[in-house]
Amino acid sequence: MPSASNVNLAAALQERGALLDGHFRLSSGRHSNRFIQKFRILESPPLVETIAREIAEHFRASAPTIVVSAAVGGIVLGYEVARQLGTDAIFVEKEGGVATLRRSFRLTPEDRALVVEDVVTTGLSVREVLDVVRSHGAHPVGVGVIVERGTADFGVPTFALLEMPIVSYEASACPQCAANEPITDPGSRRN
Repeated sequence: MPSASNVNLAAALQERGALLDGHFRLSSGRHSNRFIQKFRILESPPLVETIAREIAEHFRASAPTIVVSAAVGGIVLGYEVARQLGTDAIFVEKEGGVATLRRSFRLTPEDRALVVEDVVTTGLSVREVLDVVRSHGAHPVGVGVIVERGTADFGVPTFALLEMPIVSYEASACPQCAANEPITDPGSRRN
């Protein structure tokens, strides 16, 4: 299996039909003329394995003891990164609109948590996962991301396989809304 550095991730996004053009409402609520359909990446086990290996190798020296991701999009990636590291993988879900651990998942003050996410725009999902990690006394060692389409500072080392800035707007400032272009809402995160 080739390393992620040998895989042109931007080309893989294009080939898999993961990079879409149009008028989109992002999970953050912002609007954009581009959208990354992450499940076009996550439906390919060989590609996920390659991507996860690169994230795992980047953070191996940080000695994570557990990988934590956000449901739903981060579960597949989190599992594979954990498999590569030889750790457990858990995920954060919403309960009553609040990010929390369910399913008897546990974090302890001894845990060194690596947070993984597929695509980051505003970083809200990652911040929620980091808040859950910290609220259980665990120590976040870093954030691994497939695609970073916005900039976010999480206060821990962050590694993105691909930086792909995509312009986004508040709904009130969206030029496509002003032009009355129909909008698509493909995002998975809803409050």
